[in-house]
Amino acid sequence: MGLHTRAYRVTRGVVGHRLPGLPPMLLLDHEGAKSGQRRTSPLLYIRDGRDVVIVASKGGYAKHPAWLHNLRAHPDTTVQIGRARHEVRAREASPDEHARLWPRAVDAYAAYEDYQRRTERQIPLVILEPR
Repeated sequence: MGLHTRAYRVTRGVVGHRLPGLPPMLLLDHEGAKSGQRRTSPLLYIRDGRDVVIVASKGGYAKHPAWLHNLRAHPDTTVQIGRARHEVRAREASPDEHARLWPRAVDAYAAYEDYQRRTERQIPLVILEPR
C-alpha cells in the first residue's frame, strides 16, 4: 500500500482527500481480474449528481490503467471518499455521457487534455453508481 493510500485510510480522508492544486481524491478498491487480489488506487474524481466519475487516463500512456481492466471484470466494488465508504457499481460512460462529462473532467484537472493529446486511445470515463 502506497504512502498516500495509507495516510488516506489511517486519517479517514483528512490527509489525502484534498491536495493543493488538485481536485478531490478518492480511494478505489478493485479486485484483480485474474489474480483476485484486492488492490486500492487513489484517483481524482468529479461528481455527477449521485454518481462519481473517474478518468482512466494513466497519464496519457497507450494502455489503459490496470484498475480499468479490473473493474471491467469485477464492477461491484467500494470507494472511500473522505471519511465515507460507499458500495458502487462501475460502468464506462456511453459516448453521449463521455461527450458531456469530458469537459467537466478537464475543467477539474486541465492535464487530462494533455494526456488525451499524447495517446491515440480515447481516455475512458468510468461512472461509479451507488448500489
